[in-house]
Amino acid sequence: MRMKMKTLIFNGSPRKNWNTHKLLEAARMGAEHAGSEVELIHLYDYTFHGCISCFACKVKGNRTNGVCARRDEITELLEKVQDADVLIFGTPVYLHGATAQFRAFLERVLFPVTSYIKDEKTGQRTHIMKRNIATGLIYTMNNAEALMESKHYPVLLGVNGELLQDAFGHNEILYVNDTLQFDNYAVYEADFFDEEHKKEHYLNQFPMDCKKACEMGKRLVKLAETWNG
Repeated sequence: MRMKMKTLIFNGSPRKNWNTHKLLEAARMGAEHAGSEVELIHLYDYTFHGCISCFACKVKGNRTNGVCARRDEITELLEKVQDADVLIFGTPVYLHGATAQFRAFLERVLFPVTSYIKDEKTGQRTHIMKRNIATGLIYTMNNAEALMESKHYPVLLGVNGELLQDAFGHNEILYVNDTLQFDNYAVYEADFFDEEHKKEHYLNQFPMDCKKACEMGKRLVKLAETWNG
């Protein structure tokens, strides 16, 4: 039996101490409250690329064990993923998608654990991961919820959750809408947005979103305990 659960939290935003980071800090508090060790990692502190299709992880007899064979600044992080019980990812939405840094990291995490081997009995892909990891995704965005729905974000962004679900056995997603982008909107050419509405929404809604993130952290650790405790 493991003494403590291990939770890794990845900030896919280039900004620190802003929306995505604050929500991830709330998730950290929840995971710690549930008894997990937690490490929060800012992906923009690292220099790396996405998958380069070297296929070293697919060569017959390879010994990558689900870790990307490319050696660079995130190799240690990818190795830590293999030993984690909980993974929580956060990213703002840029141009209808996750940030490039987040997506590059996700490629490096997921492709080595994506099997190309068919199970002879079921005809489905075999599973490279030998145990489940509870995963969560937190998306922050400028769009209000109605616009998010009309732009089909739950489908477009939900794909990342489906990939994590397939690879690790569980995923849940928190969408945080209508976020405050600037401290002072008057400094920027952004009169398309109502600053007063943004600030009022932030004051009223964002604390509730942080509470949801905190509850996600708690819930994922408790779930992981049922698998790996």
